[in-house]
Amino acid sequence: MASPSQQLPPGWTAEWDPASQRYLFIQASTGRSQWEIPTPPAQPIDHAPSVSPPPSTTHHGRRRQYAAGQTQAYYGAGDALGDQYGALGVPQQQQPAATTQLFTPGLAAEGGFAGQQQGPQASYYAPQQEPQYINAPGFGQEPTYHPPNAPIHHLTDQFGQMGMGQKPLHLTTTNLLTSPPDPRELVRPPPEIRLPANVCITTSPYANADPSYQRCTVNAIPTTSSMLNKSKIPLGLVITPYRTLKEGEPPVPVVTDTVIARCRRCRTYINPYVQFIDNGNRWRCCMCSMSNEVPQLFDWDQIRNQPGDRWARDELNHSVVEFVAPTEYMVRPPQPAVYVILIDVSHTAVQSGMVATATRTILENLDRIPNEDERTKVAIIAYDISLYFFSMPPGTTESTMLVVSDVDDVFLPKPTDLLINLTEARQSLESLLGRINDMFQDNHTVGSAMGPALQAGFKLMAPIGGKIMVLSSSLPNIGAGSLKNREDLKILGTSKESGLLQAASPFYKTFAIECSRAQVSVDMFLFSAAYQDVASLACLPHYTSGQTYFYPAFNAARSEDAIKFAHEFGEVLAMPIMLEAVMRVRASKGLRMASFHGNFFVRSTDLLAMPAVPTDQSYAIEIQIEDTLTQPFVVMQTAVLHTTCHGERRIRVITLALPTTSSLTEVFASADQVAITTLLANKAVERSLTHKLEDARDAVHQRLVEILSSYKSSMTSAGAGANAQLAISENLRMLPVLVLGLLKNVGIRQSAQIPPDLRAYAQALLTTLPSQTLIPYIHPTFFSLHNMAPEAGTVGEQGVILPTPLPLTSERLERHGLYLIEDGQTIFLWIGRDAVPQLVMDVFNLPNYEVLRGGKTTLPVLDNDFSQRVNAIIQKTREMRRGVYYPHLYVVKEDGEPPLRLWALSCLIQDRADVLPSYQQFIGQLKDKVNGANNY
Repeated sequence: MASPSQQLPPGWTAEWDPASQRYLFIQASTGRSQWEIPTPPAQPIDHAPSVSPPPSTTHHGRRRQYAAGQTQAYYGAGDALGDQYGALGVPQQQQPAATTQLFTPGLAAEGGFAGQQQGPQASYYAPQQEPQYINAPGFGQEPTYHPPNAPIHHLTDQFGQMGMGQKPLHLTTTNLLTSPPDPRELVRPPPEIRLPANVCITTSPYANADPSYQRCTVNAIPTTSSMLNKSKIPLGLVITPYRTLKEGEPPVPVVTDTVIARCRRCRTYINPYVQFIDNGNRWRCCMCSMSNEVPQLFDWDQIRNQPGDRWARDELNHSVVEFVAPTEYMVRPPQPAVYVILIDVSHTAVQSGMVATATRTILENLDRIPNEDERTKVAIIAYDISLYFFSMPPGTTESTMLVVSDVDDVFLPKPTDLLINLTEARQSLESLLGRINDMFQDNHTVGSAMGPALQAGFKLMAPIGGKIMVLSSSLPNIGAGSLKNREDLKILGTSKESGLLQAASPFYKTFAIECSRAQVSVDMFLFSAAYQDVASLACLPHYTSGQTYFYPAFNAARSEDAIKFAHEFGEVLAMPIMLEAVMRVRASKGLRMASFHGNFFVRSTDLLAMPAVPTDQSYAIEIQIEDTLTQPFVVMQTAVLHTTCHGERRIRVITLALPTTSSLTEVFASADQVAITTLLANKAVERSLTHKLEDARDAVHQRLVEILSSYKSSMTSAGAGANAQLAISENLRMLPVLVLGLLKNVGIRQSAQIPPDLRAYAQALLTTLPSQTLIPYIHPTFFSLHNMAPEAGTVGEQGVILPTPLPLTSERLERHGLYLIEDGQTIFLWIGRDAVPQLVMDVFNLPNYEVLRGGKTTLPVLDNDFSQRVNAIIQKTREMRRGVYYPHLYVVKEDGEPPLRLWALSCLIQDRADVLPSYQQFIGQLKDKVNGANNY
């Protein structure tokens, strides 16, 4: 795609945005950016709606007319629902906002389905010809999305500037009542970090941390805690220290000469923001201003054995860097990677196909398990009401099964050959994995001694450390850690519900802390069709830096279930984990790390213990301003000391420098709505466990009201008086819809119908997903496929081009349409009841809508352009985000099964549902509270 720069008015530039696969237009003088191609001021843009041809004289028997007022008033008359679709000359129609209940997967609400989605009827009756359903002239593509112009207040000049030499951020106020959410804003980068001149010793573009590694909730730090409190914006860091690298991304540079320069006082690692003094012989720390000696070998190239170029050193040019650690950073020699896999072989596990799928997946991924140094060790322990160990002597293909029935006093039946070297005992391991399912094929034992199996795995690996992977198909009910079914439908939706989200047995926390001390991490893979107490079992990954994976009602006879589990389990096995890690975040004088959220154990006040750090796991840290910040900028540095899975001790250092400001304008203009939402999600989950779910929802809602109230009183002319507008800065425009999405998320949503297991799993996701994956989980993506632009689904400069995302409201659903709704965990393909037969044939290879079945499916790849484009979009959706997750695909028919339909519709968070408001109602409530908050 050629750059449109040559067609732009003076003062505008175009930048390609890889996330949204389109150009972003930036006005150089103001820093303002927009998606639409700018036009010269002398040429006013005509936003008048296009005139539709008269309707066809043929009418459907159940045809209804819909008032267009509500959507047109909010989204602009010319862009109410997208262009026409069907035969030429058929007008587009609208669907009123449906009042629905939110759906909980696995439960069908009784009643409440009548009248659901009585949407617009597309009157497609073509005279003597089969219609085109995509890209036909007159009704082809989706329109460009133009939010109506909101009242804009240029307030920058009314407030003090930073006075530190850098250009202040431009603040633009928008009115939420007339400015609807634009989903494309969520993929834009956070507000620019504008550091004072000459604070960085390099011109490298990598001198400040990429937001995917570390991002702050504000990109200009207020100098005093009183100013921070006045803004009401929470101050915090969102850190993903080991994010995966996508194709084309630069790898993290590694400093291999073991010359590590650190501040003698605060132990900060040298970085691009230090100052060299005394003719370059000393350097001044950017955090505590201590003067330190430059190490003797800092300017020596050890590879070539000659003087080196200091300014070419990676740690002075990159904010994210890894040092190979010398021996003083080791308590013991680097450990090998150790994997102990506990497999439930009870009757339900075998019958569901979990055992066969798991063993086949391990077998297929043996070559992908990290084993570069050929030191990796593996053990397999099976369990039902007994424990089954497997002795695999190296150099043979034989293995011996050893049964331990005494689960009250667990012991290892043999001192050797249970934990085997993957390379040396490969043949016997392969032979065993091929036979395990047959060994237990006729096992009719029901029961689970998971606790004793965990103790056995721990005994096996405690001297070394490593990772335990637990595969469980039922509630543990024998031996240590046994649990009872405590699912009580009567307390769902009440103040007592939060008790179901806490561990039922102290075993899971005490055992987790033992594991953490011994550098053992636990991953849980849970498959039960009945209650499994995810809340208790997820404690183990929570305190040992592991992860929980949940496959409710798993059945490998459905190929989709087997493929999803095999993909995710295979990716976890192949993941390059960081072993025996500790993490500490340091910050400039005056800042303090106050509280920590995520999967780890806090060993001392600010040292986070992580036995095995998986890739793409996120952590959130709240920060306090203890003293007035006197420096023009502050630095926050995350250091993770770890052992790589190929036996090398390393330190990963991530440095973020941010300017300080005494201007509230700058604080608001620099706020990062994605980081704020990520922090609020973590805080909400913690509050739901320490208090009640209702308290968590109230705290999130109240924080949003406080931010809006502060902005109104400080940044607008209304001050403390009532105002007909609801003002916020342009860069926070999506915060209300993100908060609404969080309040409607299964993890904290108000409902009496969400099973505790689903809620506990959702909470585990809310506290571990990196922002890139968390935001779609809270604010799903919604595409219209039947009328997508011709280039959507084809390969462009940056990979497959995605359609333009739509606002999350069912008003955009047309009865003849095909839509994709996804939240990173599940993909829904919604098809309207009046979809033309050609559309159904081209996508599903079926003659018409009536024979199409809804539910979990695999979409065929057919020999037509549209099928290939739809499949490319689904494939891109599954692959574009970081993480191991492989979302299921569900086909949802508009008049299909109510539970599935409501589950899909619950993703459209701007609609009213159950007791939860629509976005417009939510904005109205916020306006009333903000006006009321300032007028009591």
